[in-house]
Amino acid sequence: MNDPVEIWSYLSRAPLWWLSCTLLVYMGSDSLAARLGRPALANPVLIAVCAMSAILWTTGTPYADYFDGAQFIHFLLGPATVALAVPLHSNLAAIRRLAAPILAALLVGSAVAAISAVLLAQAVGLPENVVISISPKSTTAPVAIAISEALGGLPSLTAVLVILTGIIGAITVTPLMNLLRIRDWRARGFAVGVAAHGIGTARAFQVNETAGAFAGIAMALNALMTSLLVPIIVSWLLG
Repeated sequence: MNDPVEIWSYLSRAPLWWLSCTLLVYMGSDSLAARLGRPALANPVLIAVCAMSAILWTTGTPYADYFDGAQFIHFLLGPATVALAVPLHSNLAAIRRLAAPILAALLVGSAVAAISAVLLAQAVGLPENVVISISPKSTTAPVAIAISEALGGLPSLTAVLVILTGIIGAITVTPLMNLLRIRDWRARGFAVGVAAHGIGTARAFQVNETAGAFAGIAMALNALMTSLLVPIIVSWLLG
């Protein structure tokens, strides 16, 4: 196998090739972000997505082929969803003390995220299945994909929008909170957890441990709230 084309053809069909490639690219992206001091724009997920897209485009690899090799990561979304119970259990005392403001912020944040997404999508004339796909964009990926599929949306589009929402949230949360002069790390973390799920939560942990803990709580609770609210909102707004 001295021909580079023949070598690549062999590697691209190897079961663990794209899984290994994805993990290595993310590790490299995270290392780069760390070397840069983890500024908001150097988000490792954003860097990894751009790098993997460039690799797939350069090699002419169809996404279906890539997914066949890297689908174990997709499988891990299930256990990751179950793991959302961990921050809830670890912070039960704090949740009980702040139950009223937490529930109020959760209800408003989850409803506004879904309603604004649906109304904006309708305003620009997007098809109904695309509108449905956008509606759960602010919750964690496995929950959003399940909601989209159940309501007749496009799960693959929902997955892209969820990741995009998380990246935008992670990039903008710190400067936005500073601009609004919000100093309470609990409030900052909870806000980003509701709006930007796991990617935003990862960013919150980088900024402050308390913010990260409350972002994890918000992400878990928002998964439940979104699964309850989005079907009602979509049915109401789409008639």
